Amino acid sequence: MKCLGMDLGTRTLGLATSDRLGIISSPYKTIRYEDIDWLVDEVLKIIKEQKIEVLVLGYPKNMNNTLGEAVERTNNFKSKLESKTDLEINLIDERLSTVEATNYLLNEDMSRKGRKRVVDAVAASVILDTYLRREQLKKENNNE
Repeated sequence: MKCLGMDLGTRTLGLATSDRLGIISSPYKTIRYEDIDWLVDEVLKIIKEQKIEVLVLGYPKNMNNTLGEAVERTNNFKSKLESKTDLEINLIDERLSTVEATNYLLNEDMSRKGRKRVVDAVAASVILDTYLRREQLKKENNNE
């Protein structure tokens, strides 16, 4: 089951993909956008090209567990994407995913310019990895 992880920002969408077995997530790319409908069409192309079977979208709750403007933008994107695909969109709490991605890139001694270019895709990989680990735990618990 090949998965696509997504980290939606105000102007960028970070993307990550999994291997065919749905075990390992890897940063894929970052798309800059101005129009959400155009972005949905771009994601649909990637779904087709990459033969994606599962969609995972970061859900940006506030640290105090409230829902803000970012959740509204995410819900709008999710609705538009759902209207054009039969794939279910799994929401994953993404709090601190960008912080985790930034820390990873800092540990790799990447320059500020380099981090800026890839941080959204790495954050999407963190989100996708969270989903994949959760699904693996479900499988393990069902086999007991």
